[in-house]
Amino acid sequence: MSDQNVVNMNERGGGNNLQWRKYIKLGIFFVILFVLIGILISNLFIVKEGEYKVIRQFGEVVRIESEPGLSYKIPFIQSVSTLPQYQMTYDVSEAEINTKDKKRIIIDNYAVWRIEDPKKMIANARTLESAESRMEEFIYSVTRTELGQLNYEEIINDGKSSRGSLNDRITEKVNELLDKDNYGIIVTDVRMKRTDLPSENEQSVYTRMISERQSKAQEYLSKGDADKNVIIAKTDKEVKEIISKAQADAEEIRADGEGGAAKIYNEAFSKDPSFYSLYRTLESYKKTINGETVIVLPSDSPYARLLMGNTN
Repeated sequence: MSDQNVVNMNERGGGNNLQWRKYIKLGIFFVILFVLIGILISNLFIVKEGEYKVIRQFGEVVRIESEPGLSYKIPFIQSVSTLPQYQMTYDVSEAEINTKDKKRIIIDNYAVWRIEDPKKMIANARTLESAESRMEEFIYSVTRTELGQLNYEEIINDGKSSRGSLNDRITEKVNELLDKDNYGIIVTDVRMKRTDLPSENEQSVYTRMISERQSKAQEYLSKGDADKNVIIAKTDKEVKEIISKAQADAEEIRADGEGGAAKIYNEAFSKDPSFYSLYRTLESYKKTINGETVIVLPSDSPYARLLMGNTN
């Protein structure tokens, strides 16, 4: 038998093994490549606008990324956390304080603040919650001190205070305390939302306010009555003066009229004395005779003759 017809099975099997090994190595390479790409991608991070990225290595802060863009961290060794770079609002808890004039009031504030130095904030406050807690303590302390130097009227109406803006002073002093302790945060503004009296004092204050308003109303009423009496007295005086003057003018006019009438009568009667006598007699009849008048006269008296119509 010829050697050409003999097939070596070992050689054929060895060739297949070489091909399988080649494929396996190629697969392992791609797996490793994919794993490396995955690890690389998973350790890239994006820094957004308005935030800090804090990179820690074994719990310690190694760097802070604040510029927007793409950045990275070392796999398995470093971790990334986020802190806000924008301004935040914190609602301060209500607090009861005493004013200079010994009045108890409840103050409700809010603060606008931001992180200025993340490393200092993390080193001294650790977390946002702790930073807000320390900020609230400082705000309460400064507010209590400042309001304790003012009367209640000055607090509720800051425009009457000679000390300037109360809110600005509180903001400035809180920042001084935060900077002194290196908390890495800054308070932009502290504002009072409202000032209230304790509930147990409200009724007494309302009662006093009502009493003051009633007293003021009574004062206005009394002043109005006094002004009214002055006006009435002045008007009565003017009326009396006008009436007196009118009466005097009327008497003068009447006297002038009567004088003129008498002159006219005299001129008229002087022309016919007998007619004047008759006229005067008739006028006397008007005044003396009415429906119940009884007159006893001699029949031959001139008066009787006239009454009976005898004019001869």
